[in-house]
Amino acid sequence: MWEIYEHTSLAKKLSSIPKEILKRYEKWKDIVRISGPQGLRSIKGFHDESLKGKWKGYRSSRLGLQYRVLYRIENKKLYVQVLDVNPHDYRKR
Repeated sequence: MWEIYEHTSLAKKLSSIPKEILKRYEKWKDIVRISGPQGLRSIKGFHDESLKGKWKGYRSSRLGLQYRVLYRIENKKLYVQVLDVNPHDYRKR
């Protein structure tokens, strides 16, 4: 079984996201607890991927068309730290 640690600021953000996204996030956590990130990669709807640039070492999974969960795996085993659930911004900066 994998353990999931959520960043302290995440609780406030989760209270403001749509209920359907919150349900999908709970399902995401269930999958990670049981089968780890490998389980996410087998479900194409999450589009789990590693990130590049300043986010190197982190991963992202889709919770909907707009919302993403950002996380990283530490110690190569049994530990997933969730940093953020946010609406993805497609605008160029």
